[in-house]
Amino acid sequence: MKSIQVGDTAPEITFNVYDGRRVSLSDFRGQVVVLFFYPADNTVICTREACSFRDAFHDFRQAGAIVVGVSGDSQSTHAQFAARKQLPYLIVSDEDGALRRAFGVQKRFGVLPGRVTYVIDRDGVVRDVFKSQILAKRHVDNALHIVRALNSQT
Repeated sequence: MKSIQVGDTAPEITFNVYDGRRVSLSDFRGQVVVLFFYPADNTVICTREACSFRDAFHDFRQAGAIVVGVSGDSQSTHAQFAARKQLPYLIVSDEDGALRRAFGVQKRFGVLPGRVTYVIDRDGVVRDVFKSQILAKRHVDNALHIVRALNSQT
């Protein structure tokens, strides 16, 4: 499985949002997209990461970015998680692993779904890839830094 790298065009994917909508990555052309893959809802590090994206959501929106979280949990689990943690961004269900495969997100230690954040520019080109299983907040800080840098180039 080939991992998507900086400079690659993001794969055209369609996903199921926890509220039942089907959305395609191409629906966000013209906007910067922060796409973060995380292992599972309701775990300590994943909850910390999700809430850090929530806490920075206004900054991402102000910088013109869309935030999308992806895990293998079901839509109903996502709906409960998003409501309980008041997550204002899209949470996507990847129960069959198709989105992870499309981006080449590897499992860590052979079993744990990888934690990877992609920043995709307005033209659909991946501008940053950040990987860390345990540094959840760094995903947010790094992505916001890249989004702001992309905006300063326009």
